[in-house]
Amino acid sequence: MRSLTCLLLCLAAVACAPGRGLPDLPAAAPGAYRLGTGDVVRLITVGDDTLTGEFRVNDSGMIALPLLGGVHAAGRTPDGLAHQVSDALVKGNLYTAPSVSVEVTAYRPIFVLGEVSKPGQYPYQPGMTVVTAAAVAGGFTYRAVVDYASVVRTQDNDAIEGKASRQSFIQPGDVITIFERRF
Repeated sequence: MRSLTCLLLCLAAVACAPGRGLPDLPAAAPGAYRLGTGDVVRLITVGDDTLTGEFRVNDSGMIALPLLGGVHAAGRTPDGLAHQVSDALVKGNLYTAPSVSVEVTAYRPIFVLGEVSKPGQYPYQPGMTVVTAAAVAGGFTYRAVVDYASVVRTQDNDAIEGKASRQSFIQPGDVITIFERRF
């Protein structure tokens, strides 16, 4: 009788574990990186120093370029933005065959909350996982649930929350919550 009671208590504790009821986080769509609000890009236009520099994607998803004004960048790949700028230079009769390239110099930050030594905002690096994000935030505390975490991600202008394993890849702008163990 005592072992049955102990088993029932263990099952109840596992069922009450924080975050257990969350759906699994959908895998990030494969493919080239899509720019978003807060990213900083370096635009290089060969032969034109006025169109070469670093530009931040603003809250409306635009970058402000000399000679061209606002150019929509959010949701585009860096190559797609380079083609768009190149086409705008041709349409504006500024160049006949411009050579434009775009690279991301600073990604949107990630946010790590909960049972880590130093919760806060951290710079994103390509290839980060939940466990590397926790490591950047000073590592897990002794009370942390280390097997999974909650990740809030914005996709198509909707915030979704899901349970992610330690090895799950994170994206720029993700908010990661490391849960506290109950026992």
